[in-house]
Amino acid sequence: MGNWKRRKKLPIGIENFEKLHTEDFYYVDKTGMIEELLNCWGEVNLFTRPRRFGKSLNMSMLKCFFQYSGDKTVFEGLKITENKELCEKYMGKFPVISITLKGVNSRNFEGARAMLRSTIGREALNFYFLSESDRLTEGERLQYAQLAEVDTSNQKGFSMSDEVLEDSLLILSKLLYKHYGQKVILLIDEYDVPLDKAQQAGYYDEMINLIRNLFGQALKTNDGLYFAVLTGCLRIAKESIFTGLNNFNVMSITDNFCDEHFGFSDKEVKDMLEYYGFGEKYDLVKEWYDGYRFGDKDIYCPWDVINYVKILCSDSNAYPKAFWLNTSGNDIIRKFIQVAGPGTRREIERLIDGDTIQKKMNQELTYRDLYNHTDNLWSVLFTTGYLTQHGKTEEDVYQLVIPNLEIRKIFIQQVQEWFQEEARKDAPKLDRFCEAFATGDAQGIEEQFNAYLRKTISIRDTGVRKKKKENFYHGILLGLLSHREDWDVSSNMESGDGYSDILVEIEDRNIGFVIEVKYPDSGNLEAGCQDALKQIEETGYETRLKEDGIETIYRYGIACYKKKCRVCLG
Repeated sequence: MGNWKRRKKLPIGIENFEKLHTEDFYYVDKTGMIEELLNCWGEVNLFTRPRRFGKSLNMSMLKCFFQYSGDKTVFEGLKITENKELCEKYMGKFPVISITLKGVNSRNFEGARAMLRSTIGREALNFYFLSESDRLTEGERLQYAQLAEVDTSNQKGFSMSDEVLEDSLLILSKLLYKHYGQKVILLIDEYDVPLDKAQQAGYYDEMINLIRNLFGQALKTNDGLYFAVLTGCLRIAKESIFTGLNNFNVMSITDNFCDEHFGFSDKEVKDMLEYYGFGEKYDLVKEWYDGYRFGDKDIYCPWDVINYVKILCSDSNAYPKAFWLNTSGNDIIRKFIQVAGPGTRREIERLIDGDTIQKKMNQELTYRDLYNHTDNLWSVLFTTGYLTQHGKTEEDVYQLVIPNLEIRKIFIQQVQEWFQEEARKDAPKLDRFCEAFATGDAQGIEEQFNAYLRKTISIRDTGVRKKKKENFYHGILLGLLSHREDWDVSSNMESGDGYSDILVEIEDRNIGFVIEVKYPDSGNLEAGCQDALKQIEETGYETRLKEDGIETIYRYGIACYKKKCRVCLG
């Protein structure tokens, strides 16, 4: 275990650049982004990256670098300070308006609009000196008051009208420009979150109109704007909200521009692991969290790497976890599986098995289009980081692959949960399947389980470790049996000399059964069943059932290979 207590703190969830340095957090230097942005910038710059890849921290870095106020000593020793001429010209020389729209989330348009009003109102309050600025006219000071005035009937809200809200970023920019005599830098983080939430909640038309007007005023007709930077997960079709923007740079995951400034490079991960004393974990971290391809660079997910190092600091033997596993963003995979036809499900099988598939990507979608067609969902999985590219064959056609073990685990979990939902739609059929186990009907189990397997997405015979394949089928079977809430169904419980796959007790009927699942790489299902039954006998898996007084005990050896199974009763 590394001597981590005397080292820098790990920046779990820290998105404030200044705090990162003043409170001694570990920082992977991404300040080279500033130089690259200034050397090749447009008036409006949009960076699209998956969540958890450092977008918000980079936006905070830009704010800290450019804004008049703030502690510029936090940049000492970082890469950007090597360019003294650039720092002299740009560091601390601009008024900066910085907002994040990640919190604009409501069940209805009125609530979302109020949240947006508060987001911009709070930023306006940071420039309260404008209310007394002698460089502004009385009318301009009144304009500022309309932005920053708190609604006395709602202490958390702001009273600006809908018309003022749509002009708010334009107004604030022009007032700051006039006060300072310097044009404004505008930073908008997570610009597409309100559109995503609006589509889910059913008020997309109202929100797209509001965002279009807000951005159109601030980004297209704004004489007080020096340049703007936006971040988000998806690149929304230009005609949707960016109509008429000519000097508009979009840097997506397929572009080389700033490709190494979001996420960690291989060297940066090695350096972090060595710093905390876990260099021997490099291969494991690479297998689990590497594999993303941004432009020409191979990238790790920084959220995962940092969180795993944190766990290692407490337990140096800890195994990697899928930190994205239970997040709401994974719903996109479930929706994809739900609408997938047989051909698409076979492609998902290939991806889970580690193969690549070739697809044309559409990186300009509207949120309304996302679920209209399977082809669009491929594009969304690509842009949100659930798939990555391992080569390009022609214009917009990419070789897609699941990036790493973490995302593969998420795909498998979503497949299993979708399958269980589908199976539970026919409760009588599922009851018959479960009852076959309670009556020793091995043939009935085999026939019904084969029918279920034909409908799901399997793990085929590839380089995936045998135990992983067995776990997949074990998970499907466990989910089906868990339908019987009146049964005591346990998984991988200690019993006898080892750990059984599944143990079931039916207390009111004094019946129990033990199941061992095998995946015979040779495809010999009969041999797989016999191996399973032999393991049950040799390890005494039924011991717990006997200790609980169960009189009728069934022993099932189940062998699965691709989408076929064999069931034997011991």
